Amino acid sequence: EEFDSFIERKGMPNRSEALRQLIRERLSREMWVSGSGVVYGTVTMMYDHHGKDVVAALTALQHEYSESIICTTHVHVDHHHCLECIVLKGDAGEIRRFVEALGTLKGVKSIEPSISAIL
Repeated sequence: EEFDSFIERKGMPNRSEALRQLIRERLSREMWVSGSGVVYGTVTMMYDHHGKDVVAALTALQHEYSESIICTTHVHVDHHHCLECIVLKGDAGEIRRFVEALGTLKGVKSIEPSISAIL
C-alpha cells in the first residue's frame, strides 16, 4: 500500500519502473559511500565571502580538483553571502574528498552534494 502510494506521488508508470529507479538510486549511493566508480553530480554551497581567506582557499581547492570540475556558477546572495554550484564528473572517491575538503574551509555555511551514476 505504501509502495503504491509512493508510485502515485512520483507519477511513475508502474511498479517495475519504480523498483528500477530505487535500485539505481541505491547503487549510486553505494558508489558514493564506497568511493568507487564514475559519478556525476553537483555540490551546492553557501559561504560568507568575508571569511578569512575563504575565497582564495576555495579557488585553490577548485584548481586542485580541476579535472573533476566541469563548471561552476557563482551567485551573490547578499552583501556577505555567496552561493556556489559546482558541477562534477569523476571518480566517486576523488569527488567525495573534494566535498570533504570544502567542508573544512572557514566561512562555509552549508554544503549539499547531489551525486548520480549512469547505471
